[in-house]
Amino acid sequence: MHDDDISIIIELLTKDLQSTKLPIVTDLAEREGNPFQILISTLLSLRTKDEVTEAATERLFRLARTPGEMSQLSRDDIIQAIYPVGFYRNKADTILHVCGILVEKYDSRVPDTIDELLTLKGVGRKTANLVVTLGYGGQGICVDTHVHRISNRLGYVDTKTPDETEWALRKKLPGRHWIIYNTLMVAFGRNTCRPISPLCSTCVISGYCDRIGVTKSR
Repeated sequence: MHDDDISIIIELLTKDLQSTKLPIVTDLAEREGNPFQILISTLLSLRTKDEVTEAATERLFRLARTPGEMSQLSRDDIIQAIYPVGFYRNKADTILHVCGILVEKYDSRVPDTIDELLTLKGVGRKTANLVVTLGYGGQGICVDTHVHRISNRLGYVDTKTPDETEWALRKKLPGRHWIIYNTLMVAFGRNTCRPISPLCSTCVISGYCDRIGVTKSR
């Protein structure tokens, strides 16, 4: 693809998104706009299907909605609420630890910078970028497996890891597209540009894609 085509691609995928269910964290951000809920939901989403994350998030926030309230829950309470998300026992420990730090160090306020967020246990660059962009409207590029795969498949970047993809995108992706980029690529990756046998015949951006690494499609 030509680098200049990225704005056209973003426009087409934005239109396509209107007929697609939003990723749970994006939907939560639009409904609530609460950085703490975005942080916890993102932690729950790691290696977990969206529908499982959504249900677990709703159950957990029925029990507690602030770092202070959540830090008072027992580990078993959290496990019961978030099961069956992946690694639910470890995530329960992480949630309790993070909530304790937020209460003690940040007066129950979620940090609004990537560097500070990365100091929290269990928070990686994906989570930190999502909190900054969706929770605070700040500049960041959240790169998960969908963003990494599709950016390379398009031919927009040539990278080996999600971290490399983030820094490559920071150098070339126009700033006005940073916040929405993850939401678009996640929805597109789940519905059309799938890891194996993508649906190229119905893809709205097929004319701009180099199809790097695609050996079979539908």
